[in-house]
Amino acid sequence: MSLIPVTILTGFLGSGKTTLLKRVLTESHGQKIAVIENEFGEENIDNDILVADTEEQIIQMSNGCICCTIREDLRATLTDLAFKRHEGKLQFDRVVIETTGLADPGPVAQTFFMDDDIAEQYLLDAIVTLVDAKHGHQQLDTRQEARRQVGFADQIFISKSDLVTEAEADALAHRIKHMNPRAPQRRVHFGEVAISEVFDLRGFNLNAKLDIDPDFLKDDGHHHHHDHGHDHGHDCGHDHAHGEHCDHPHHHAHDDDVKSFVFKADKPFNPSKLEDFLGSMVQIYGPRMLRYKGVLNVKGMERKVIFQGVHQMMGSDVGPAWAKGEARISKMVFIGIDIPQDLFRAGLEGCLA
Repeated sequence: MSLIPVTILTGFLGSGKTTLLKRVLTESHGQKIAVIENEFGEENIDNDILVADTEEQIIQMSNGCICCTIREDLRATLTDLAFKRHEGKLQFDRVVIETTGLADPGPVAQTFFMDDDIAEQYLLDAIVTLVDAKHGHQQLDTRQEARRQVGFADQIFISKSDLVTEAEADALAHRIKHMNPRAPQRRVHFGEVAISEVFDLRGFNLNAKLDIDPDFLKDDGHHHHHDHGHDHGHDCGHDHAHGEHCDHPHHHAHDDDVKSFVFKADKPFNPSKLEDFLGSMVQIYGPRMLRYKGVLNVKGMERKVIFQGVHQMMGSDVGPAWAKGEARISKMVFIGIDIPQDLFRAGLEGCLA
């Protein structure tokens, strides 16, 4: 039986998660969706679309979707849902987990890698993060949970952008891109998002979209050499000429602890050196490494190697063959909390064949 796809929906308090979720649940897409909410509070989905069955902690939606609360462990809830689906007691095509606005999505994502039973039944598709345009800067300034939610995202929706000026929305978008260059961004109005932009994004599928994110490699990351003439504490995430400064508005006022960097190399990697180095880095910095992903050129291999990880959980897979005439460039992105960029770069340089 095929794996059940899972989407994690996250975002700070008031960012519009419930509005987006309501839209997804009430749209006529013909899919049955099981929703797991990890808390029931003021943010609960409006009761008018729910029919509660409190004994089961499972809630039947009026359009046939189901919704269940987590009063116990996420793993137990997922196991219970899969069992009931297998037994024919529940019918659903996919699962959406809506986290509380103060949640770090990391442990939720890790559940799908660390637990064999869960990994055999579910496929984590993507983490979708909402950011409130009006309060986003302030939340990113003051709340690490908000910064982590951006760092983990596979897709980012900026909500309520009609409440701010174009320049303010642009400044927030630029700041977010600096924190997470691999997640595509979209400004949305009242949760009006096509289902195709929420589901089947394959953010965690090693063999999916191998370009990592079509936009992120349009030379707005760093090349594998160091860019001099920069104050690395306020690195804007774009390439500038020597000594040129980044003139994006509002940016230098923020020195977010969640940062990203891109490493590119045109020489192949020595596989054993790379494995040893990444293994040791994950051992030391794993808790601070939110997401990392790459397409690698490995010595002696005619196929691409795709790797990615969340915190200490790292995996790799053999991808498609390099196309005839395609430049064999390794491209990696690391997103984390105060991870030592220079140490990583030097170490990765040292792993090249």
